[in-house]
Amino acid sequence: PAGPAAAMRLATLLAALRPVLPLVLGLSLGCSLSLLRASWSHGGGEEQCPGAAGPSGARAGGARPEAADGRPGPGHEDFRPRIVPYYRDPNKPYKKVLRTRYIQTELGFHERLFVAVLTSRATLNTLAVAVNKTVAHHFPRLLYFTGLRSAKVPHGMVLVAHGDERPIWLMYETMHYIHQHFGSDYDWFYIMQDDTYAQAEEVKALVTHLSINQDVYLGRAEEFIGGDEQARYCHGGFGYLISRSLLLKLYPHLDSCRNEILSVRPDEWLGRCIIDFLGITCVSQLQGQHYHTYELAKNTEPEKEEEEEFRAALAVHPVSDMTLMYRLHKQFSRIQLDRTYQEIQDLQMQIRNLTSLTPAGEGGLTWPVGINGPFLPKSRFEVISWDYFTEQHLFSCPDGSPKCELSGASKADVSEIIESALEQLNSRYQPLLRFSKRQLLNGYRRFDPTRGMEYTLDLLLEAVTQKGHSHVLAKRVSLVRPLSKVEIIPMPYVTEATRVQLVLPLTVQDLDFVANFLDMFAMNTLDTHDNALLTLLFIYHPYDAQRVSQVDVFAGVKAMIGELEKRYAEVKIPWISVKTEVPSQVKLMDIVSKKHPVDTLFFLASVWTEINMEFLNRCRMNTISNWQVFFPVHFQEFNPALVYRGEQAASSSTDFLRDGHFDRHSFAEACFYNSDYMTARTKLAADILDRDEVLESMEVFDVFLHYSGLHLFRAVEPGLVQKYALRSCNPRLSEELYHRCVLSNLEGLASRSHLAVALFEQEQANST
Repeated sequence: PAGPAAAMRLATLLAALRPVLPLVLGLSLGCSLSLLRASWSHGGGEEQCPGAAGPSGARAGGARPEAADGRPGPGHEDFRPRIVPYYRDPNKPYKKVLRTRYIQTELGFHERLFVAVLTSRATLNTLAVAVNKTVAHHFPRLLYFTGLRSAKVPHGMVLVAHGDERPIWLMYETMHYIHQHFGSDYDWFYIMQDDTYAQAEEVKALVTHLSINQDVYLGRAEEFIGGDEQARYCHGGFGYLISRSLLLKLYPHLDSCRNEILSVRPDEWLGRCIIDFLGITCVSQLQGQHYHTYELAKNTEPEKEEEEEFRAALAVHPVSDMTLMYRLHKQFSRIQLDRTYQEIQDLQMQIRNLTSLTPAGEGGLTWPVGINGPFLPKSRFEVISWDYFTEQHLFSCPDGSPKCELSGASKADVSEIIESALEQLNSRYQPLLRFSKRQLLNGYRRFDPTRGMEYTLDLLLEAVTQKGHSHVLAKRVSLVRPLSKVEIIPMPYVTEATRVQLVLPLTVQDLDFVANFLDMFAMNTLDTHDNALLTLLFIYHPYDAQRVSQVDVFAGVKAMIGELEKRYAEVKIPWISVKTEVPSQVKLMDIVSKKHPVDTLFFLASVWTEINMEFLNRCRMNTISNWQVFFPVHFQEFNPALVYRGEQAASSSTDFLRDGHFDRHSFAEACFYNSDYMTARTKLAADILDRDEVLESMEVFDVFLHYSGLHLFRAVEPGLVQKYALRSCNPRLSEELYHRCVLSNLEGLASRSHLAVALFEQEQANST
């Protein structure tokens, strides 16, 4: 009995101590480790007094000496960070520090690769054009160098003519030009001839694996005739790579090389110059990278070349004609495509093998393998809708109509997807079955921003067996066009210092809103000294124009302009009077365009526009001469009588965008350069001849859309806010412009929810 009683007491004691047991173990472990650490730190050497020094004046434990003020002395590695307070001498004038726009410029980064193609007047319109059409768009910067230029330079080619066809002179001038204009901007310089086919992507990949700190002279190494066996020059026919450091060292010796070195071949002359003055010889292998080349024999068939040396070549030479250049490009593109598909298959196999080891298991494998899974909406407002289509029609049209004809890029997209589906089916089931399309029963597509364009097709197919038996069946297939590698589109450099010329057309119906426009213009541009000017267009009706000497309908506006010019003595606001019944936007711009220089940046505004510095800067940045025009989509406020219904309106300081919508039906605002408008307007005039009535059915947007090759950038602009106003739609305009104006007024009333509440309240009021 004593034994069970003792066991029960022990169990009760352990149960009582169990909550504090982790605390006791932790304290014990901590004390033990502290004792061990103390014994290790005091175990070696003898103890000394804090002020005592060793034989050489060093402190105990090998500590470094410190300065008198407590800072680390010489050789001290444990530096202590110190905060250095900013101090500016109040007696010296403050000088604003000008920073570069891009951090890449401030840090001294360089572009990676510059390509120079040596050509001649005889081959400029043949081989040089073939180079430009095959590989030029793969290189970030490519220039063509020739001795004498032909009468007409091919389109899309940047040509530099030195004025002399002598090969050595051409090479000398080319190296001199590259150093002078691009020596400080690029890390690598690739020089090739126009009878060379180079795999652009392979050359770009090669320079990414080479160090820029070395003097590199890389190409196909050749021996000099009768020269040193150790010295090599790079054969010009196969192209060669020169580093920036080598070019900088070579430049001072170019004149000496031109006067002292005699050679017939320009590549030998350059190689001898580099060897004699820098002691660097050409190599075909560097830092583990090989410069593979392939020499074409006469009457070579590129489609039949299966050698590994050909498939691995970065450069092929000699290319005798344009056709051979295009055939080489086609063959190497096919090789690169097969290589890419094989890499994709290998990666997909690795993903399948590794997915089973993940926590999600094989259930976490997405389709297609390696592509992000479909977007999972968190609410019904995030659901991405599918667009239905057939081979002839699209049932989700850009203009909002329920049905429209399938054409243009959409038609090409659907045709390509159907062909791809048949190709995939045949590759999977052949030779047992061979499919052919009879009809597209149903088609669905949607754009998923996380993965790309998704398609679901219901196809009516005819399947033919190996014995010739056929059978008709319906099959549903799913396809994905994934988002590819994001590319940065090169854009010309623009600044925010460009002067903006505002153009404001005014009619009699706009008089109530002019005061607010001028107040906003004065507050946001004149008070801030922004580089912006204003020109007003007074559009008189013929009846008002006849009575202008007695009653000027714009007299009040002219008085406001006079007050502004008195308040701001350095500002002049000109106006132009126009008499017309139909205020065509194009005709008005024709008048303004003739009165301004060609380099003027116009901002075509409306009287409801609230001008601010933020938008003017975006107007400057988004408008690029001879490249891009900008048509912003302004934010239109709803009718406050319907939205607030007598309640207090929300303050603009608390709400970034007040109740309203982006008016996609309005094209009244535009930013463009006068030179671009004049070029497009000239093409329009040649098309319509003397039919000026056509201009009444057009806007400036239509002129740029149909008669210019510029980029039309149209985007929502939250900085361009307009208060609600019922626009007056001129019925004398074209049907399309009038319809757009009416839609803008209707959609600008209120949102659906606000309209529903207004209708509900009206019905309740009528029922009572």
